[in-house]
Amino acid sequence: MSNNKIQVTRSSMPHFEEYMEEVKSLWDSHWLTNMGKKHNQLEEELIKFLDVPNVSLFTNGHLALECVVQAFNLTGEVITTPFTFVSTTHAIVRNGLKPIFCDINPDDYTIDTEKLESLITEKTSAIVPIHVYGNICDVYEIERIAQKYNLKVIYDAAHAFGVTVNDIGIGNFGDASMFSFHATKVFHTIEGGAITFKEESLKNKLNSIKNFGITGQEFIEDIGTNAKMNEFQAAMGLCNLRNIDKSINSRKKVVERYIENLENINGIKLLKEQKNVKSNYAYFPVVFDGYKNSRDGIYELLKQNNIMARKYFYPLTNCIECYKDSFSSQGNPIAEYIADRVLCLPLYADLALENIDRICKIIRG
Repeated sequence: MSNNKIQVTRSSMPHFEEYMEEVKSLWDSHWLTNMGKKHNQLEEELIKFLDVPNVSLFTNGHLALECVVQAFNLTGEVITTPFTFVSTTHAIVRNGLKPIFCDINPDDYTIDTEKLESLITEKTSAIVPIHVYGNICDVYEIERIAQKYNLKVIYDAAHAFGVTVNDIGIGNFGDASMFSFHATKVFHTIEGGAITFKEESLKNKLNSIKNFGITGQEFIEDIGTNAKMNEFQAAMGLCNLRNIDKSINSRKKVVERYIENLENINGIKLLKEQKNVKSNYAYFPVVFDGYKNSRDGIYELLKQNNIMARKYFYPLTNCIECYKDSFSSQGNPIAEYIADRVLCLPLYADLALENIDRICKIIRG
């Protein structure tokens, strides 16, 4: 067994001196939070990079999603999928809403738009689709359905930073999109997140909700929380944004090496590149379907060799302990099938190509 441990992910970081130079001014200003200079600069830079009209920064992606759901004053039922990280479902439930789980399609694991319309009732107020592994939902069909039934659309774009479809930044679709800037993501601010949105009026609402509901020195108009991004997070974001193109290009080389090693192997299914989509190479999921070894067998075999893969997403969110007795765990056969067979292999910008070869050699047996 090799002592060279390979984690499933590893945070990209700027040079130490670059970050120190970025935060140095904070010792002069002593302004560390409450939408300071770094925070505002990062918002402006992200508007340009993501090519979106508006950005609101948060201390993490989960609170960003929770706050934007609150900002739209949704009621009743929200359609989403169970093939996601539990944060998505939590954000819906913690707003007093009922998640209705739509199955995923077997090609890219995003929400199955052919099954979506049948789940809409008079109680439905919104759709929360998930861009999975950086793969993009059928945004045009979702828009058509949402307009037909007058529904809000809030995308969970935690995996989709920098992705474009038909040269349009993914944050432009729907009424809003949530991006996660967690340390494990393609772009990160240590912890952090953002909402992109169209309506300018939403900016003040989000600023209020993420700052305890405060709208003036003596006015608190919303039942808010504390979800503001601080200046040290924003400084990390500014540094990482300067290096994001290089980082994504490095991730692309990792993905290409995996594909060279694992394509056209019976029983191993790799995701296909989506047409007209510019990828960020966020994850490398492999589905073991009829392979000589099971997903769990491969997982344990890699672990024995100090290689940490991840069963992502498993279990489905409608099957976890806090939800399985409250919401139906039935009616999502494709999601169940993929969740039982998918394994995300290690992927990060500085993963050595020889390590990818070693991982794949173990998988191939």
